[in-house]
Amino acid sequence: MRIVIAGGHGQIALRLERLLAARGDEAVGVIRNPEQSDGLRAAGAEPVVLDLESASVEEAAEVLRGADAAVFAAGAGPSSGSARKDTVDRGAAVLFADAAERAGVRRYVVVSSMGADPDHPGDEVFDVYQRAKGEADAYVRSRSGLDWTILRPGMLTNDAGTGQVLLAASTGRGPIPRDDVAAVLTELLDTPATAGLTLELISGSKPVAVAVKDVAGN
Repeated sequence: MRIVIAGGHGQIALRLERLLAARGDEAVGVIRNPEQSDGLRAAGAEPVVLDLESASVEEAAEVLRGADAAVFAAGAGPSSGSARKDTVDRGAAVLFADAAERAGVRRYVVVSSMGADPDHPGDEVFDVYQRAKGEADAYVRSRSGLDWTILRPGMLTNDAGTGQVLLAASTGRGPIPRDDVAAVLTELLDTPATAGLTLELISGSKPVAVAVKDVAGN
């Protein structure tokens, strides 16, 4: 498979690229900063430099054409302010979804956030972030040309992955290693029957493949 990943130098994206490359898939990482290209190549991915905050839908669609799936894993980052939560976490997600539709890439997986909600109250930066992610998720869910799956991980950690997770429409709060998020994303890409699902993810007791199989088609 050829899989195009927005936010290709993010911590989850790099893990996903390594997993995809290791099994022979073609991972393409979309990055804003060309200096990150070597990091992607080291992970086994092809870097493509494109700033999704300023790119046109057509420019993004050119990158996506011929892909089997798209993954939106970009984020403004914890040090960014409210303005970039809107331009990246909402705006870039909307643009990438539009571009996937234009390019004819139906399979579209989103790395969202637990608690994302377009009606999330509050004015702190994290509140703006949760609204932005919620608005982006709502937009993706409205696109009839996408076979979307939205994944909402709990508190992300850099602990070594266990391969044991809890994946459900609602899990409650909890931590999840980034390793395991990447493993779940890989399995979701292989499981078209998870299209149309919004799923929460925390550490649990089911092997990743079993957890994804159990929610598929629900």
